[in-house]
Order: sequence, then structure tokens, then C-alpha cells
Amino acid sequence: MIGTFEERIGMNRAVAAAMSEAGHTAESLAERVGVDPKTAARWASQGRIPQTRHRAQVADLLGRDAAELWPDALKRREPAWFRPWADIEREALSLRTFQLAWIPGLLQTEAYARATLAGEALSDAEIAGLTSARIARHAILRRDRPPLLIAVIDESVLRRTAGDDRELMAEQLDYLTECAELSAVQVYVVPLSAGMYPGLGGPFTLAELPDGGRVAHVDSQAQAQIIEKAEEIATLERRWQRLRGEALSRAHSLDVIREAARSWA
Repeated sequence: MIGTFEERIGMNRAVAAAMSEAGHTAESLAERVGVDPKTAARWASQGRIPQTRHRAQVADLLGRDAAELWPDALKRREPAWFRPWADIEREALSLRTFQLAWIPGLLQTEAYARATLAGEALSDAEIAGLTSARIARHAILRRDRPPLLIAVIDESVLRRTAGDDRELMAEQLDYLTECAELSAVQVYVVPLSAGMYPGLGGPFTLAELPDGGRVAHVDSQAQAQIIEKAEEIATLERRWQRLRGEALSRAHSLDVIREAARSWA
């Protein structure tokens, strides 16, 4: 793996790539915007965010949307511990996620996301902020070059709602179907008939980065962990292959999702 985790998330690859594609250097950007070249260089090399009065100008010079280059509003809403993973998520070439109890966060509706947080010790304002941040993450799936998202979910996820709110799940599964039909999204369902399988150990996500490295995000009842150690990644890779083998085909999975959506209507 090239570079440390801190080095990889410190560099803003989106800005670096946009500068290269637009034919700009730190010096040429600095001249156009009116800042020191060292300041402009840090926008790419250290992930520094331009001041508000410069942000739109820099984005225009690079031919990109400012929110794509500096999703700072998203960062302000997310818990500090989640921000490194949000950076990885935006940078990743592919994301492979397994969820045992929830629809994956990148595929949740606003109402469903809010419902997953309702039982936590959070204020209404905190729930609103976390929900907005989660929904804002969906933007990576709609950009010009989205990561490939492969999601494997346990069928029980499709059969469970909050209380007796049938409308919540009907809306969520309609949205899941819509997302599953995107070219960069694949959703697979492990049927209830699979019995015991490796995924019962808990959810995780594997990210493939542009430098060829792999990083994992592992959820738990306590704070989630970001994992880099090669032997631990290898263990999760093997587990992924085994649980993926228990899942239905993509077409059959879509049929199950659509049937579940109808059952909630």
C-alpha cells in the first residue's frame, strides 16, 4: 500500500486530479485567485479548504462543482470519528459492503435514516444533522465517475420496519430498487433459507483505493473501526467471498426486493 492512512486522507485527490485535467499548477491557480502559491498547493497536497470567497472561483477555474471538491458542509455534520471514512468513501474506486441489520447508509431514504437513529441518546437537532450528513453522502453515486458499490444484505433487513410503519419500508425498498438499477450499484440478498453463514458475525465495508490499497470499516455496538492491517483485510476478504457465495443472483435479489416492497404497500 502506498503511503500511510493519514497521508492518503490528507491529500485531496479530487483537487489534484482537477488541477491536472484543467492544466493548472499551484502557481497558476495562485496567480488567478490572488493567493500565495504555497496556499494553493496545500489545497491538493494537504486537503486544505479555500476560504469561502475563493472556493467558488477555484472550482470554476477547475471546471468542477465546489461541493464535489470540498464537501465541507458534510464534514461539519458528521461525527469526528466518521470523517476519515467519509474521505475514503469519496476517494474509493469500489466499495463492497455487507449489512446484517440495516439498509446500507449510501442507499437509505431520509425517513429510514432518521428511524435508525431514533433509539439513540440524541437530540432532535443532532438526529437531523446526522440524517442530513448521511443523505449527502449519496452524491458519490450520482457523480460522473461513481465508485462501484456492491452491497450484500441479509433478507431479514427487508422484512423489518420501525414499529408498524409500513409506509417507511415501502418507500425505502422502492428507493433501494431504484438504486440497484444504477449501473454502478449492485445489490445482492442473502436469503433467509441460507441459515447460518459467515455474515452473522457482523457488518463491514471494504474500500479499494486508487493506489491499490484496501481499507475496511467495521461496525459494532461501540465506535466503528477503520482497519488497514493486511492480515485483517485478508480475513475480511475471505469472509466477503464466502458470504457473497450465499447470496442470490443480482436479478433474483431484485425480484426479492420488489416482492418485499409490495408486501409493505
